Amino acid sequence: MPVKYTDQEIAALIVERKPLPHDYRTRIQLREKQGHKERELDVRGENGNEFRLILRQSSFNPLDFSIILAVLPLDTHQPFRLKRYNGKSHEHTNHIEGNTFYDFHIHIATERYQEIGIREDAYAEPTENFADFHSAIRCMINECAFALPKNDQLSLFEEMRHGNKSD
Repeated sequence: MPVKYTDQEIAALIVERKPLPHDYRTRIQLREKQGHKERELDVRGENGNEFRLILRQSSFNPLDFSIILAVLPLDTHQPFRLKRYNGKSHEHTNHIEGNTFYDFHIHIATERYQEIGIREDAYAEPTENFADFHSAIRCMINECAFALPKNDQLSLFEEMRHGNKSD
């Protein structure tokens, strides 16, 4: 049986401090897969929860990307997607609300979508907080309580822009 979280539990998981490891930059450099680039990084939160940062970007369309924050519940091997930052590559419709848009958008897990049996993060809102893959990563880092290592000279955004030759 899939794990279900309340809106309050989801909010608490999102704001739980998530210290990034010292080698996070090399561990998130995207690698080519079939038609896209991808990378994952597992991070332990300060309250002991296990999180997974999942980065995906199309090899053909730079606006086709997803930056996903998932929690890894102890009693299942299925990641639970808390937030997902998507590019402006497709139209999105919120099933309950019935609104449709074509824009950069942020998905967030909700209790009400779980209750009707739809993917936990099916609800999304358009955003102007990012406009490309790199700024979406920066947005997630800022909004989801990731902590850069001490004495880190470059931000995640700057390092990926300069250090990742594959994107």
